[in-house]
Amino acid sequence: MVSQSNYSQSEEGAVAKSTETEIESALETARRQLQHAADHLDIDSNVVDRLKHPKKVHEVTVPIERDDGTVEVFTGYRAQHDSVRGPYKGGLRYHPEVTRDECVGLGMWMTWKCAVMDLPFGGAKGGVAVNPKKLSDDETERLTRRFGEEIRSVIGPTVDIPAPDMGTGPQTMAWLMDAYSMQEGETVPGVVTGKPPVIGGSKGRNEAPGRSVAIIAREAIEYYEKDIKTTTIAIQGYGSVGSNAARLLDDWGANVVAVSDVNGGIYDTNGLDTHAIPSHHEEPEAVMRHDAPETVTNAELLELDVDVLIPAALGNVLKVENAEEVMADIIVEGANGPTTSAADQIFTDRGIPVIPDILANAGGVTVSYFEWLQDINRRAWSLERVHNELDEEMLKAWDVVETEFANRDVTWRDAAYIVALSRVAEAHEVRGLWP
Repeated sequence: MVSQSNYSQSEEGAVAKSTETEIESALETARRQLQHAADHLDIDSNVVDRLKHPKKVHEVTVPIERDDGTVEVFTGYRAQHDSVRGPYKGGLRYHPEVTRDECVGLGMWMTWKCAVMDLPFGGAKGGVAVNPKKLSDDETERLTRRFGEEIRSVIGPTVDIPAPDMGTGPQTMAWLMDAYSMQEGETVPGVVTGKPPVIGGSKGRNEAPGRSVAIIAREAIEYYEKDIKTTTIAIQGYGSVGSNAARLLDDWGANVVAVSDVNGGIYDTNGLDTHAIPSHHEEPEAVMRHDAPETVTNAELLELDVDVLIPAALGNVLKVENAEEVMADIIVEGANGPTTSAADQIFTDRGIPVIPDILANAGGVTVSYFEWLQDINRRAWSLERVHNELDEEMLKAWDVVETEFANRDVTWRDAAYIVALSRVAEAHEVRGLWP
């Protein structure tokens, strides 16, 4: 295992040299957003400098035996950004483009996400650079168990608590929990969240990120004095986040006119029956097989003339090349990092509010916190309680961010970061620096 705690000056310089036409890495974007928020606050610059770097980055090799008997070696990471407010918390993703810097940047976002929700967690992120679609179920299990063993010494229910992310899910977390528990000699359900409820997972966890996106979208619609029953919405990405957000907004009377998956999207100005369209989990890549008057590409969906646009698929889809063409009145970020810094500035100049990911999709980590509490106390909550508690926490966070937005001449993103950074910085100042 290789553990690294900071970055070289050359990497810092690379951030400063990025241009508006380049696609930023998650790390570059996270650092820019941190500094931008810090500029609005009277915070010790030494604390800000500390927060630009992760505390640790663990890199491991993960050899597995393929079904044909050959052995293939993959690379895995666990980036632990900050734990001043509690154990590290963040997802594990299986994707070919997982990198060290991506994990660090996403880990930073988790720190802010937990802080803006006022959860007693820090931020982390990890994963394996692998295409999960090219693995059988047995190979995925072997990969997960071996990866779990490689990072076992740096995770735990009071240390670092992984969760599902891109390319992983409840079954992945079940295998990881089992691998950890077998080595510990006792069942430790609190080592991961996002597990199946039968082994300590929380009801409502899978739909939580999408539910929070819908709640925050509803609040934004009301803030800008629109009627949700006449509001048109386009959603890029019909996985767990996009589908659950779409269906809940549909239930509340909104007019969801366009949704898409990796193959493209469907568009109906009269509104789609979102419950009739299978999510990616229910039927992978099924959106385009649903009848609709028009089809659109993923790029075209982002430029539709709608009231609310929800990018809920990948990062960096809203960029300098298409920001001027976006016609939505409000953008609510369902994915992590869907908007580059250059596009963010264009939207600010155009007067298009962007509700940031660290607030909008924070339902996942919030219900993960509920799951962690259930595991510690060995007492399960009902789905109704999970939904009620999540609704309450999301509205509480919205109110705090809205107050900062109203009282300062800042964007919604800056307001959310100001809330998060204030809490993290205060914790660092109170705890101090170990000599």
